[in-house]
Amino acid sequence: MSHAQPRALSRRRVERALSQAKHDCSAGSRVDLLSRHFLGLPYKPNPLIGSADTAEVFTASLDGFDCVTYIETILALARAANADDFIEWLRKIRYEQGRIQWERRNHYMTVWIRNNVREGIIRPVSAPAVPTVSRERVLNVVPGLAARLTRLKCVPKAAAPRLEPHLRSGDLIFFASTRKNLDVFHAGIITRDSERVLMRHASRSEGLVVEQELGGFLKANRMTGVIVARPRDGGKRRVES
Repeated sequence: MSHAQPRALSRRRVERALSQAKHDCSAGSRVDLLSRHFLGLPYKPNPLIGSADTAEVFTASLDGFDCVTYIETILALARAANADDFIEWLRKIRYEQGRIQWERRNHYMTVWIRNNVREGIIRPVSAPAVPTVSRERVLNVVPGLAARLTRLKCVPKAAAPRLEPHLRSGDLIFFASTRKNLDVFHAGIITRDSERVLMRHASRSEGLVVEQELGGFLKANRMTGVIVARPRDGGKRRVES
């Protein structure tokens, strides 16, 4: 199935980014390499177009991101062999069943995670010796969307350091909110060097896509806990429409 070209898409920039990761085969290594490519780009609040009263416009800008569009862009690139693949993967990652409608955009991150697990794009990460907690949230912070009850399972903040040995470069990390009407307040991409666990993310406070130590972010922010997902191998192929 063919679709209109996304707004703000630069096919040249997509192809240039993909050329840097063409020799990396695993999804995690491609996410790691591609996420580094966009460090230093500006943070853009509310980069998508659409609302309950405004038609959704499929957007694929590589000029700047919020935390969600950064992850979506990197994950779509990691699964793509060319610009056309990137467009189709981004559509499928961002929207339930790939249907470009505001109501079907994965507005809440627990919904985003659930739908992308269902599509085989990511899988949950857990560790037997690391505890988890379960929390209910009534999600109602997006104007125009009906409130919905969700249950999230996360590693509590106090136990998050025990999860670090199990994290791999390319993992996606989501930070569970303490608010009763929100599930996740921020997200990023894990990368490791020889000694440290780092996170790349589009930071509102810094105004840029940055890399920082995960432990520093955990200490500086209130949260219920963390959720981790791992990109599945099997990209670099045409997505089914």
